[in-house]
Amino acid sequence: MTPTQHAALDPTSPSTSLLTDMYELTMLQGALHSGAAERASVFELFGRRLPSSRRFGVVAGTGRLLEAIEEFVFTGAQIDFLRTAGIVDDTTLDYLREYRFSGTIRGYAEGECYFSGSPLLTVEGTFAEACILETLALSIYNHDCAVASAASRMTIAAHGRPCVDFGARRAHERAAVAAARAAVVGGFVATSDLEAGMRYGIPTVGTSAHSFTLLHDSEEDAFTAQVASLGPSTTILVDTYDIARGVERAVKAARGAGGELGAVRLDSGDLVAEAFKVRAQLDALGATTTRITVTNDLDEYAIAGLGAAPVDSYGVGTKLVTGSGRPTAELVYKLVEREGTDGVMQEVAKFSEGGKATVGGRKWAGRVLDTAGTATEELVLSAREQGEALGALKREGGRPLQVELVRDGEVVEEHRGPRALTAAAERHRAARAELPYDAWRLSEGEPAVPTRHLELDGRTALRE
Repeated sequence: MTPTQHAALDPTSPSTSLLTDMYELTMLQGALHSGAAERASVFELFGRRLPSSRRFGVVAGTGRLLEAIEEFVFTGAQIDFLRTAGIVDDTTLDYLREYRFSGTIRGYAEGECYFSGSPLLTVEGTFAEACILETLALSIYNHDCAVASAASRMTIAAHGRPCVDFGARRAHERAAVAAARAAVVGGFVATSDLEAGMRYGIPTVGTSAHSFTLLHDSEEDAFTAQVASLGPSTTILVDTYDIARGVERAVKAARGAGGELGAVRLDSGDLVAEAFKVRAQLDALGATTTRITVTNDLDEYAIAGLGAAPVDSYGVGTKLVTGSGRPTAELVYKLVEREGTDGVMQEVAKFSEGGKATVGGRKWAGRVLDTAGTATEELVLSAREQGEALGALKREGGRPLQVELVRDGEVVEEHRGPRALTAAAERHRAARAELPYDAWRLSEGEPAVPTRHLELDGRTALRE
């Protein structure tokens, strides 16, 4: 049984259909009554601008969205709720009972970098089918792209030292699972969250907290117990009391079990100064292979400040799962094309003042590289046909960025599951490496590359 079939038959299943704003369904009701619900439509998910201080964004949440779309069905219990609460009328409820997304979704492959105006998703279907996916798509992408973008900045600052997600206790329990996945897209290598480990195949890490040390009658007893349970290669938290004594006792406990201590963790104080002192102490004790990992409210700036210190890895919590001050990617989902009464597709756009206008028409995107392989601009092309758009992108020197994610309602399998997450992390490393040096700066500034919009007319000629 497929996830969709299971969700449809089991009223206790994790259907995603009510993870939405009410107005999605009231718009559907209005469109059903006006006769416009079945008009072919094209929606795009994009950001008008990058969040302040971000020089590039990272696409994340793709795999989660695809799973959520498969589970976007209306169960009997949900239909009963909508009827009892008076949300929509019987005609709309009849439509929702049979709802399945049967359209096509294209988008940036997960892990790609993106910029202002980048069409991260293009959703094609009837208005009824595509409209009610808006809130679901935005909630997943706005969260996951924000976390992945923060994670990317942190791994830039880490200069190759591993970063681990320790944010489970700093977020909603389900958001923490999503954040762990998004962090891997941005370059993190492991998580403390076991649900994320089981669901997405992410390596999990963790040993003990201060409470474990405080539980025992002495620090020596606590360290001996930990080593006996987890082995000498464990990581011991050494700053419950005096750090220097803690380091000495941790090394002694590991050697008493016949091995060398794997790592010590520092979670308080002046981390730079303490890291130097601990490294010197470990070396003096002959524990030259024992590593140092640091935690304690780290962000990309704190990690950068530790760059010269003898630190081997970082555990990041609050600032990771909250997007390091940018908890949303500020993405929107807008109708850009719809079928007219004559059956011909027509461009539509919002012309509001105050920076909220949109660009009508279906978009295709490419990244233009110079001869050295460095990105120089994001090219966003308005065109009706994919073949015309790809030809124009090729002439402009653009690397196509969009891939097919859903085809006639069926998810393209390669874009979900643990292997898709691994591919997304690898894709991000490659995409980030294409960006100019300014993209790697942590200071505030303009996007690393500008976005250029072009329109393709009927004679396959480009005009700005």
